[in-house]
Amino acid sequence: MQAPARAGMPAVLWALLFGNFVIGTGVMAVPGTLNDISSSLAVSVATAGQLISAGAVLMALGAPLCAALVAGWDRRRLLALSMLWYALLHLACAMAPNFAALLPLRVLALVSPAIFTPQAAACVGLLVRPEQRGRAITFIFLGWSVASVLGMPISAFVGGTLGWRSAFVLVALLSVVSAAWVWRSMPDGVKPPALSLAAWKETFRSKALMTCVAVTVLYAAGQFVQFSYFAPYFKQKLDITPGALSLYFMWFGAFGLLGNLVMSRYIDRVGVERSVMIGVALMATSLLLFPLGTTLWLAAAVSVPWALGCFSSNSAQQARLVGIAPALAAASVALNSSAMYAGQAIGAATGGWMISRGGMESLHWVGLAGLLAAMAASALATHYARRGE
Repeated sequence: MQAPARAGMPAVLWALLFGNFVIGTGVMAVPGTLNDISSSLAVSVATAGQLISAGAVLMALGAPLCAALVAGWDRRRLLALSMLWYALLHLACAMAPNFAALLPLRVLALVSPAIFTPQAAACVGLLVRPEQRGRAITFIFLGWSVASVLGMPISAFVGGTLGWRSAFVLVALLSVVSAAWVWRSMPDGVKPPALSLAAWKETFRSKALMTCVAVTVLYAAGQFVQFSYFAPYFKQKLDITPGALSLYFMWFGAFGLLGNLVMSRYIDRVGVERSVMIGVALMATSLLLFPLGTTLWLAAAVSVPWALGCFSSNSAQQARLVGIAPALAAASVALNSSAMYAGQAIGAATGGWMISRGGMESLHWVGLAGLLAAMAASALATHYARRGE
């Protein structure tokens, strides 16, 4: 990977990439440590899964609300303070005496992802030349992909060996480093313009844009019915150890990063609509074949298509939204982020409800239904876009 500075782009992009890495690691720490949270706090896996669904609801609602509330803030202070908040709340979570205390603290911690990731992307346009914006935004979003390769496996391993509280402390320490790096590298006076009310209204009236947002909700929900409960599922089915689970997450993340890189290279040649459909179809393929993962190696092999489509489909969705209505990109991309988190909340809540009723082995079928619905909605969005609706 070429450093941004060598391409004439500011070194602050590395700080923003690292910030997204820390944000992603913290968000994915709960799925990776769900078994230990459940056992140490004496709650069921389904109850522990509320940490995922409740947090995702906060991020879904918080992203657009925070965008309006912090419109006039200097981004150096905003981004650094959001990472300090992330550190403080993860420390508080690590000291929570019981699940009743942990749940609200976890929700409050996820105010930071609702602010940092979208606002980091929004300020990139003021840090680089216009012709570099696409590459710069793609660069800082690699932090999430790297979090899936390194952050989630590390937190799963630390949580499985030293306990989930240690994993949360690790996220807190990384957050302090991120806050200091952003503070040192981000220039003063970076304030992106606020979205107008007219832009929001026009976005909500567009059938093509809103159907695309529905696609994101559906495929995120389909994934997180199963993804949220990887740890307890593989513990029950394969009696997997924390070390093996960490390696599985690393495997999944590596192919997720690969899929994102391939998508970035070929999306213009393949087309955004077809790219989204390919990504969602890959994920659906894994869920269809999920029962065949009767050993760790088979489970890893079955997950490859899912991983390839996981991050790449969201990248293609963002490019698709920008292509449909470039002037409304700020609003549509913000809604797409909210849609992703809303889908995570729906999927995690649905999976938890099913597990509480003994439906662990049926999670993938419900997830598959969500992905098939996303493919149908994607075809409808293409129809609306071609008609200019």
